[in-house]
Amino acid sequence: MVSPIVSDAIRTMPKAELHLHIEGTLEAELAYELAERNAIELPFAGLEDLKQRYHFTSLQSFLDLYYQLMSVLRTADDFRDLVLAYMAKANRAGVVRSEIFFDPQVHIANGIDLDTVLDGLLSGMVLARERYGISSGLIPCIVRDMPVESALETIEALAPRADELLGLGLDSAEVGYPPEDFKDVFRRAGDLGLRLVAHAGEEGPASYVRQALDDLHVERVDHGIHSVEDKDLIELLKHRQIPLTCCPLSNLKLQVVSDLGELPLRRLMAGGVPVTINSDDPAYFGGYIDDNFDALSQIGFTLPELASMAENSLNAAFVDDAERRTMLGSFAQWKRMHHELLQRP
Repeated sequence: MVSPIVSDAIRTMPKAELHLHIEGTLEAELAYELAERNAIELPFAGLEDLKQRYHFTSLQSFLDLYYQLMSVLRTADDFRDLVLAYMAKANRAGVVRSEIFFDPQVHIANGIDLDTVLDGLLSGMVLARERYGISSGLIPCIVRDMPVESALETIEALAPRADELLGLGLDSAEVGYPPEDFKDVFRRAGDLGLRLVAHAGEEGPASYVRQALDDLHVERVDHGIHSVEDKDLIELLKHRQIPLTCCPLSNLKLQVVSDLGELPLRRLMAGGVPVTINSDDPAYFGGYIDDNFDALSQIGFTLPELASMAENSLNAAFVDDAERRTMLGSFAQWKRMHHELLQRP
């Protein structure tokens, strides 16, 4: 049990969320609200029946429900409201910076115009900055189990608005869809000036992490926990200071591990790899970013260890030097306020 004092310190600790799928913040209640707004009939007996479906045996079993519920997002207002609902929770969790993933190919396949998606998400992000002071950036993700041709079409569709985007990512079912398949897509994104990240080493092997680095030239690896299986890869991640955006409750919920204690976070940190903590798809995985930190605290991670990972996230964020100094200044102030707590064994 996390003490209220430590839990409050975790909640107020300034942190950046670098691995967050905005569609994965769609709570069951909001899904039903949007379905009613858009006259969409969901194939469930009701809210409680839907909540019972949030039990997964694999990444694919999660994705099946995830993509099904995305169909309720139809208008720019829907996407705006989705962002604002997440940002309210992020604000309470101490998030000062959020770099938000979304899946344009799925929305396009659902018949939604790409500009509708972008306009809604970006307007929500502007409002969140005004209401909560949270800065944010938008990272469209390529759905790796869709055809590569679709990915190439998507990056070209995004190109006219590339200046409104932060980066490009790669997500969805990992095994059997290696990063090297998407070299041309990521090369084009780099030409557009986008920052590059990719999911690798979640269910897939350490070799996928190496491909993401060597073939896609990513600056961060999303998940990446199987990197621990390759000592040379750990040394490479350390040498290049490539951050990993780890998601503990996600890994547990999707049965990547059977117990949080199996996660190799300490081994990665001991190897000099910058580890960060994030929530991934919090509506589906049982917790937002502060809940992930709390869960690690419950299995014995100390407040200094958690603080180190939060500080890593601020250093790993895609922001300019001035914003980073501001965030790190807030973090230094938090450390001063919790000096005695940080000294406890």
